[in-house]
Amino acid sequence: MKPPSSSAASRTGPTGGSRYLPTKFDPARPVGVIAGRGLYPQLSVRALRAAGVPVRLIAFQDETASELLDSFPESEREIIKVGQVGRMLKALRDFEAGAAIMAGQIRPRRLFDVRPDLKGIALLASLREHNAESIFGALAREIENIGVPLLDARAFLDHELATVGVMTGGRQRIDQETVDYGVRIAQAVAKLDIGQGVVVSGGTVIAVEAFEGTDPMLRRAGELGAKEPLFVKTAKPKQDFRFDVPVFGRTTLEVMREAGISAAALAAGATLILEKEAVLAEAREAKIQLIGYDDAKS
Repeated sequence: MKPPSSSAASRTGPTGGSRYLPTKFDPARPVGVIAGRGLYPQLSVRALRAAGVPVRLIAFQDETASELLDSFPESEREIIKVGQVGRMLKALRDFEAGAAIMAGQIRPRRLFDVRPDLKGIALLASLREHNAESIFGALAREIENIGVPLLDARAFLDHELATVGVMTGGRQRIDQETVDYGVRIAQAVAKLDIGQGVVVSGGTVIAVEAFEGTDPMLRRAGELGAKEPLFVKTAKPKQDFRFDVPVFGRTTLEVMREAGISAAALAAGATLILEKEAVLAEAREAKIQLIGYDDAKS
């Protein structure tokens, strides 16, 4: 499987700052960062600022980190509730945004407890399915309909992506046959839109990620005491990297340690390792091996 935007990954972006930028990207115009929870939006903002790109923030009430909010003057930020699509679009217009990026998560339960404005009501009414992919896909269309390109959410974070090989160094401890098996299972599960992670042991599936997310799955897998369990993270066959990027970070690493899972295989170029340098150092210290695999060859 090859990520849909892999052609972008093979070239240097127009500013030299990222391989995941469209050729017509204008670094002089503001990028509106639509920020959910966690560290991801903070890293995106930091990377954009380091590249000299003007940044504006659209934050979600009770979701976006207060530290990120505090880093913007009031004139350069807008705080909205989940479902206020009209206010989001108006903010992008008011900011005269040349592009937008979605970064960070919204708590899954909020997708079922939305307080939409009129635009949000119309958007939800147009959908046959109300899952994360359909909702964010429709939101992406609304953003682009006002003339604001929605960027690949990996833009400017190239250095944080998984790469092919044993990223933590040393000889690969898990045999390649097990890695290949885990990748095949993970990709089959992702194709069915169930989840993007599995835990395998030899030729046995130990756990499959579903709505509960990665960390609860890892905890369940750890309770079974399987021999040499391997966590595999993949991307969907038609992953829309504008709003859905597989992420691996310190919290997941700690859950792996607690669960006794000492190896993970991550899709190279598709999985974002938040604070990569620190995560790799902590993984080495915890004797957890992080392996990047080329899903185009899987």
